[in-house]
Amino acid sequence: MKYGYTIVNVESVGDTLNFYREAFGFETRFLHEAGDYGELSTGETTLAFASHAMGEMNLGGNYVRCDTSEKPFGVELVFVADDVNAAYAKAVAAGATPIKPPEHKPWGQLVGYVRSKEGSLIELCSAMGG
Repeated sequence: MKYGYTIVNVESVGDTLNFYREAFGFETRFLHEAGDYGELSTGETTLAFASHAMGEMNLGGNYVRCDTSEKPFGVELVFVADDVNAAYAKAVAAGATPIKPPEHKPWGQLVGYVRSKEGSLIELCSAMGG
């Protein structure tokens, strides 16, 4: 078994893909012609988005919608950056909600948090040991 990908159900797949390009620099790898599913080029593990309509179809709507009206889920999407401070500033300038500015952690990483436009909690961090 191996970890394949993460799918976040969102209101608008196209808008979400555009936001992740502007905020984090990820290019769209795939967008289905119906606009209900798309993937980003993120490295070894795929980050994908599916519409709530697809969530209704696949899961019968049996999930909590990711949005910005509540506190974020206790799940983080983690993006490793060479310059965490610049990545944080870029994300906020693109419309991400600042949660916690980058700070040095006792284990040596520089870590900051933002919330994406669709409501996901994003950790921006330096590489471990870096």
